[in-house]
Amino acid sequence: MMVSTKGRYALRVMIDIAQHKDEGYVSLKDVADRQEISMKYLELIAAILNRAGYLKSKRGKAGGYMLSKEPEKFNIGEILKLTEGSLAPVTCMENSGCVGCKRAAMCYTLPMWIKLDNMIDSYLEGISLQDLIDGKV
Repeated sequence: MMVSTKGRYALRVMIDIAQHKDEGYVSLKDVADRQEISMKYLELIAAILNRAGYLKSKRGKAGGYMLSKEPEKFNIGEILKLTEGSLAPVTCMENSGCVGCKRAAMCYTLPMWIKLDNMIDSYLEGISLQDLIDGKV
């Protein structure tokens, strides 16, 4: 499993917006400046997060983005799965986990990959956005 820049930046965006939630809607320009992420790439990530309902948006001079719920209600696993598609440790585990693989019945390593996949999911789903902000990881 290798988390791409899209996944890493999505976490940074969500954290930044959460840290500035008292300001109301946060402009992407401000996030881009603070996080040193290109505006074009940030717009792509914000659109993904917005479509999924993780962010709320508002147009206009006082517009921008804010979290759709409190930071403690978001788990890191859901954010990464949204942006990465899969967090499977090996490609054969992606999309239904070896369903249709002719070698699955005789694969000695499959139980290990399944357990690792479950551990990754459990670990990331047990960390909230607020945990990252508070340094509780």
